[in-house]
Amino acid sequence: MGIPSYQEIMLPLLKLVGDRQEHYMRDVIEILAKQFDLTPKERQTPLPSGKQLVFDNRVGWARTYMKKAGLLESTRRGYIRITDRGIEVLKQKPTRIDVQFLSQYKEFREFKFGTETGEGIVVDFPKEISETPEEILAATYEELKQELASELLDQIQKTSPEFFERLVVELLVTMGYGGTFKEAAQAVGRTGDSGIDGIINEDRLGLDVIYIQAKRWEGSVGRPELQRFVGALDGRRAHKGVFITTSSFTNEAREYTSNVPKKIVLIDGQMLVDFMIEYNIGVSTTMTYQIKKVEYDYFIEE
Repeated sequence: MGIPSYQEIMLPLLKLVGDRQEHYMRDVIEILAKQFDLTPKERQTPLPSGKQLVFDNRVGWARTYMKKAGLLESTRRGYIRITDRGIEVLKQKPTRIDVQFLSQYKEFREFKFGTETGEGIVVDFPKEISETPEEILAATYEELKQELASELLDQIQKTSPEFFERLVVELLVTMGYGGTFKEAAQAVGRTGDSGIDGIINEDRLGLDVIYIQAKRWEGSVGRPELQRFVGALDGRRAHKGVFITTSSFTNEAREYTSNVPKKIVLIDGQMLVDFMIEYNIGVSTTMTYQIKKVEYDYFIEE
């Protein structure tokens, strides 16, 4: 069946609290999860942000929308109760409650549109929207991020080898490796060993070093390239290495590095641009949205 949409949750939620008693939302969520026969995996599926579970979020929005329509009310923090209007709705025995059903109520229309509306108007909302506003926002963010990553990778492919080397150094320093940028820049590129492009300190004190191979690559990087890199590490009696490419690694290459007695980290093009976006290398913020919530503790009176 999958995780129900917030609109599919509305009627079961209203029926669940139809006894006019207070209900703790945490208990309501768990009961609804059992009613919808969610699997453990579905129950623990997080939003893209990772800060809330999808089902919890959808139950929360079902509650919010029905509160705005006057079918539910909050009695105290974390508790809800059905209203007289909600009881009347249940008496009608509706087969479904969704945003279109709720649009018959003036309070809900004003909540959705932010302006006063006339009585008796029913707005034609799409019925099959399953995502909550937070899910839609998160999905849009991920789409924009993927578009940015693709454009970023395209720009990297057009740079010179020297520029790419500086980019890698700046990224690693920003991530906390190599000490200062000046120190790292002096370290990278100082070796002439085949298969090694540079050496950088693992920490500010230089207690250990990491050997780097950074290549702009057209096709997938295969096992032979990784074998040469590991061989170069053997020649330096090194135990840690990072192989960075703008393309990808074959399954054989990944399997090989997972079985060698050295710590080899593989960074492909997608991971590279993800790190660049995370650490603001070659990108800038054009707009910021802050999602806020009520701080209920603020309103507790002693």
